[in-house]
Amino acid sequence: MLLSDYLQRHLERGKAGGRAGEGPLNRQIYELMRQAILRGELAAHSKLPSSRELAADTGLSRNTVLTAYQQLLAEGYIEARAGSGTFVSDTLSGLGKEARRARPARGGGATPRLSQRAETVLRDSAISGSPAGPFALGVSDTSVFPHAAWARLIGRHWRGASPALLNYAWGGGWQPLREALADHLRLARSVNCEAAQIVLTSGIQQAIALICQTLTDAGDRVWHEEPGYRGAGAVLRAHGLETVPIRVDDEGIAPTAHDLAQPPRLMYVTPSHQFPLGVVMSLARRRVLLDVARRHGTWILEDDYDSEFRFEGRSLAALQGLDEHERVIYMGSFSKTLFPGIRVGFLVLPTAALAERCAATYAELYRDGQLVQQAALADFIRAGHYAAHIRRTRQLYAEKQSLLRECIVRRFGAGWPISTHEAGLHLVLHLPAVCDDVKIGALAQAQGIVTRPLSRHYLNAAGRQQGLLLGYADVRMGQVRPAFDRLAAIIEAQGGGAVVRRG
Repeated sequence: MLLSDYLQRHLERGKAGGRAGEGPLNRQIYELMRQAILRGELAAHSKLPSSRELAADTGLSRNTVLTAYQQLLAEGYIEARAGSGTFVSDTLSGLGKEARRARPARGGGATPRLSQRAETVLRDSAISGSPAGPFALGVSDTSVFPHAAWARLIGRHWRGASPALLNYAWGGGWQPLREALADHLRLARSVNCEAAQIVLTSGIQQAIALICQTLTDAGDRVWHEEPGYRGAGAVLRAHGLETVPIRVDDEGIAPTAHDLAQPPRLMYVTPSHQFPLGVVMSLARRRVLLDVARRHGTWILEDDYDSEFRFEGRSLAALQGLDEHERVIYMGSFSKTLFPGIRVGFLVLPTAALAERCAATYAELYRDGQLVQQAALADFIRAGHYAAHIRRTRQLYAEKQSLLRECIVRRFGAGWPISTHEAGLHLVLHLPAVCDDVKIGALAQAQGIVTRPLSRHYLNAAGRQQGLLLGYADVRMGQVRPAFDRLAAIIEAQGGGAVVRRG
């Protein structure tokens, strides 16, 4: 191949490495030669013209060609031999003949096989596409977030950022935030803790992963609510744990005598507001779990899901506050109380010694940071902004939930089964057995309505119920009625209409 003709032909087409003439000429020359070498169009050990000769043949400046040659030489694509000139390197010299012949074409062939862990996570995936839209779960109303106050705090810490704030996080996270959080949890959630027991994470998923990595081994049994939070189940199974579905009734998780005879290594529960059904775990059930944990050395991982948003009466005390034998690990996050992208979660370990070990494991595995944000969040809590924001949004979300309930009753009647528990950021619209909630969810998604099928939150096919999880926090008040009417039309067209008419 005559190199000068090759370069001129491709430069005239405006292509460099398959992309239309991007970057300076020396970069384009480098890309063209690199691709020709990798494809074998410039054969190994073949001699290249000198930079002066190539510049003269192509009409380019010698500096342009020389710069491209120098980059190729630095990366090993070509080699200079004293007294002989410049040659194409043998980039496959370390491979045998069979390997050379077996090189696949770039972009061709079947999709590579993923690991079993990745396949498990993708099979359990509950999120497809954008998580935002009418009735999306886990999304707060960011329009009412106190942006100005937050910006001032972030700016203050950035302007005076010390080397410590710009370094990796260690020791469980920013100490002032752990102290502020401990004070808040003791007052608001009746959690028995000190700052030394808290480890800050990048959200609930990472908190669960850390517990898996520090307190369980592959093959250990984990009790998981049925139906339950799929995101937690995906993390547990990705770590090689055997998730055992334990049904949920009106009092929360309900282990049978058979279940109690085979105690797990870990229980994952949402006592204050069960996800997805919304029931509150009774005191009797809480004491059963604590007794199992005490007698068998089981860990209880308490996810305090949506506990801040209780619209009737006072907030319920956490299960952790009843623990007298240091078996409950409490966790939460700021994703729903502030905004999803903040990515700050936390674990409250039973002892400071265990928290120290978990913090060391976390630092080794993840090298976390974001200390400037943690420092701003500590001030946000101390200044009273956090508590004030919770009060405002609790009232706002109560109004949105009430409006959504009115829309359901107006369209389907007062007897239609929906969640009856006045808490959280979503409710469950139960569907008759003739409906397919997965299909309805897909049809709704096509119209920009984001719902979650209830049936997808069951591990066992037996006893699986049809329904839709409807988040209302991030729906504007004026959008609730028209969005629900579009969803209701889909439900009626898929079999729900006949049930409405018979009622």
